[in-house]
Amino acid sequence: MAKTLKKKSITKSPAKGAKKKSAKPKVTKKTAARKVTHKRVVAELVDDSAVSNTDHDDEISPVVDDSAEVSDTAPDLTPSSPTDKSLTTADPVGLYLAEIRKYPLLSREQESELAKKYYETKDPAMAQALVTANLRFVVKVAAEYSRFGARMIDLIQEGNMGLMHAVRDFNPYKGVRLITYAVWWIRGYIQEYLMKQYSLVKIGTTQNQKKLFYQLQRQRQELDALGQTPDIQLLSTRLGIPADEVQMMTQRMSGRDISLDRPMSDDSSASLMDLQRGEVSMPDEALAQHEELSQLTEAINELKPHLSAREKIILEERILNDEPLTLQEIGEKYGITREAVRQMEARLMKKIKDQFER
Repeated sequence: MAKTLKKKSITKSPAKGAKKKSAKPKVTKKTAARKVTHKRVVAELVDDSAVSNTDHDDEISPVVDDSAEVSDTAPDLTPSSPTDKSLTTADPVGLYLAEIRKYPLLSREQESELAKKYYETKDPAMAQALVTANLRFVVKVAAEYSRFGARMIDLIQEGNMGLMHAVRDFNPYKGVRLITYAVWWIRGYIQEYLMKQYSLVKIGTTQNQKKLFYQLQRQRQELDALGQTPDIQLLSTRLGIPADEVQMMTQRMSGRDISLDRPMSDDSSASLMDLQRGEVSMPDEALAQHEELSQLTEAINELKPHLSAREKIILEERILNDEPLTLQEIGEKYGITREAVRQMEARLMKKIKDQFER
């Protein structure tokens, strides 16, 4: 069911983000953040989550600061003075964690109310509050990418950019939590940063170029496993991308400056190939898909009693069917024209979409 629904474009993934310039944190010691391990960061955040009175461990909300404003650059959250005397400037991530702990937690209802206020008024103070509400979640996501050798504080800053993008675009009336939606943008900004950091600017930034970068090697491996030669034309057909673009990307990826299997830093064994294979665990994406599918299923169930007999036929035998009948087959089966079936399906899809977005 899920595959069919996605094919019908009822649910949507966030659109591609605009280019941005990341504000650099005010950190002087370049190697300090590398000392902060994945386990330590997650452990500190789990300690914070344990005292939360919310119903979702990953969602943290702040007190609203009416004097704050949201800009298109990442907020400067470098603390002016250590909150904990045991922390020093040699540990910028530790200082950062101490700073963002100042923001208390709010309930699901309070966060929902805040999101709706921002959606309706576009008040910068509301947006700033939603951003600072979820800064610790960004650290959790950034920690998953720490093995790629980039500085943890830089990953956090990029993740914050993704969070702000999500807050600007978030629609609280679709029934999905902010953090469920935002995790896609947080990961997207971090991954884009990692790509650019390791001589991948030459790979390109168009949709086809990004698709090729992430999928070309995997398609080659699948064809090899099937005993087929992964030639350019076959790869072009499988990926749905013109052969000349596949050829160009193949040449770029085999260039001397791009070694996908080479470790991304001296301190890490992780490579860019790991990003392509999707080896970084992404439980939040699974959660997002599950929540979205649940919402869609609920919308369809609520709509069913109000559908006509023919609409129910199209719903069951075409939209929800794992092996949907063609327009022609449905038309012949029920004595109506192919065009009539197409029009009924279009109207039904609009009804489902409207019900889902309520």
